[in-house]
Amino acid sequence: MLGKLAVGLGALAVIGGGVFWVLTEPSDLSADTRAALEAHPGDTEAGEAVFWTAGCASCHTAPGLSVGASDEERLTLSGGRAFATPFGTFHAPNISMDPDQGIGSWTLPDFARAVMQGVSPEGAHYYPAFPYTTYTHATPEDIADLWAFWQTLPADATPSQPHEVSFPFNQRRILGGWKFLNFSEDFATPAFDDPELDRGRYLVEALGHCAECHTPRDALGGMDRSAWLAGADNLVGEGHIPALPPEGWGALDISAYLETGFTPEFDSAGGEMADVVANLSRIAAPDRAAIAAYLVALRASPSQ
Repeated sequence: MLGKLAVGLGALAVIGGGVFWVLTEPSDLSADTRAALEAHPGDTEAGEAVFWTAGCASCHTAPGLSVGASDEERLTLSGGRAFATPFGTFHAPNISMDPDQGIGSWTLPDFARAVMQGVSPEGAHYYPAFPYTTYTHATPEDIADLWAFWQTLPADATPSQPHEVSFPFNQRRILGGWKFLNFSEDFATPAFDDPELDRGRYLVEALGHCAECHTPRDALGGMDRSAWLAGADNLVGEGHIPALPPEGWGALDISAYLETGFTPEFDSAGGEMADVVANLSRIAAPDRAAIAAYLVALRASPSQ
């Protein structure tokens, strides 16, 4: 009897392990995405707009760099910034065009798979400190443009620092389980009929990754989409991150803030938001207006 029980438990363990292995397999780009990437000639000017909207420089420039740094400094993606979270401390890697220490040896599909699926060229899961859960909504065309611009950026040979993550979070395969629970290619809000609102939805949900900070998370770090942009505890510091848009702000207030960093009360952006403003002040004014319009519409129609 005990022998049969042991055999049965062993069989269940093997089946369970097989299911786990299948569910946690790193995903690849779809055939349609690959075809769209190949068909689109990258546009460096459009790619620069994607770069600033996506906030790449906010995490991957050298530690201690001020928001008033030169363009050359803000475009040197040497990495090194540390982000302490309940799951460990993550260090932003070097993603410059250096072929050895950065990503200079990558191809466009390598880049797109990393950004849109959170998977390295070697087939390993990336930690969701890298906001690929947002970038997965980007169009292949925007990713191709971003890569075209990326190749114009300087190389830097600074080695990436290892993450400080303890067991079990240091087992990257289990990130496949996290993705199974939390990774969705669906937008959090339905499409709008208004082109400006729909553009704002895309900029916020696909590139700007506003929800990564402004939406509460569960015990495993997954975003609670039922409280979209409703404010959240700060995972990498102290305090509470407010809901969007701030109470009493109109669309003009928001777009002006994203351009100048000044609130309607003439206070100025600080902390991580200073970096956000430094990025979004560089994009086209209609895109800032679209972001603002989307946020105001979201409050006006919570069902959206």
